[in-house]
Amino acid sequence: MPTPSTFRRREFGEPAPLEPRPMSASSSVIVQVMLPNDANPLGNVHGGAIMRLVDIAAAVAAMRHCRRQVVTVALDHMSFLQPVYIGDLVTISSQVEYVGRTSMLVRVHVEAENPTSSDKKVLTNACVLTFVALGDDGRPVPVPPLLAETPEEQARLEEGKRIYENAKAERARQARI
Repeated sequence: MPTPSTFRRREFGEPAPLEPRPMSASSSVIVQVMLPNDANPLGNVHGGAIMRLVDIAAAVAAMRHCRRQVVTVALDHMSFLQPVYIGDLVTISSQVEYVGRTSMLVRVHVEAENPTSSDKKVLTNACVLTFVALGDDGRPVPVPPLLAETPEEQARLEEGKRIYENAKAERARQARI
């Protein structure tokens, strides 16, 4: 007799065909108000709270591209450029900018704004994450190629390839240490 799963799962159905998918199709935006449980006693939001939202937004972009469950492989450098405070609205924008055979590079931008005093958003973080698409058996599966539709997207695709190859080489180097 099969054991019921602890968590309910949504069936993804058939994977996306391995035909090129537009870069814009993976675009994702999450907006969240930051609350006291996200912050330290001085009112600054913990970096880990931001990192959690970044991981979720990036995973959404990766899943939109490949129509599969994904796992995070790497987060390549994250600097906190500006503080985020309790009450700020945080906007996390993500998009797939390069794909390998089974992996995807996702660029993420984080902006914060005080909704009561200004319309000005400040860039607080920018980073790149790498995800791998998983099949029903939990093993990596191929992802569709990425289609750049504008010169700007083509430039981001080329930059993404450079970042992807450098990060992959660094992970291989780290594995040998």
